[in-house]
Amino acid sequence: MKLLFNSILNYVKNPRLKQLKHVTTSQKLIIVFTAIPICILLGLGFGLFIGALESLGLYSQDSHAINKLMEEETPFTIIFTAVIMAPVIEELIFRGPLTLFSTKYFKIAFYLMAILFGYVHIFNFEITSQILLLSPLLVAPQIVIGLVFGYIRVRLGLTYSMLLHACYNGILIIPAVLLLE
Repeated sequence: MKLLFNSILNYVKNPRLKQLKHVTTSQKLIIVFTAIPICILLGLGFGLFIGALESLGLYSQDSHAINKLMEEETPFTIIFTAVIMAPVIEELIFRGPLTLFSTKYFKIAFYLMAILFGYVHIFNFEITSQILLLSPLLVAPQIVIGLVFGYIRVRLGLTYSMLLHACYNGILIIPAVLLLE
């Protein structure tokens, strides 16, 4: 895991349009499943920081869209949407086009797509001036995870970034849905 984390970190420092060659499907799956705990740890790290913002009274998690979704939708709908639909659609939109950019513009596109991916998630909050001020912090987990998804997309392929995204969302959503059931 440490080796993959360092590889991702070095890649994020200098992203380049270079797919891993001569890697088997089983090796790609190992990389994806090794990336899952990295994503979880990164998400939890930022989650603790965001929890601190909430405990300071700077914003309330009560207005987060996931709470409304949990109240209004069936467990199947929530899981299907978060674990299947969102990863496929978001990966097609934010990571799919990455390999279409020339090497000259790739680095800018890589970072821009991660930032856009993060900022789309600001709509999970009830938009207020306070939320907008805190937005860089509130969407930081999605931006960082978006960089990891981007690494997987470019190095392994779009299907593998969708798989990682689905697994990540599943690990976060399925237990929450089952606990509230």
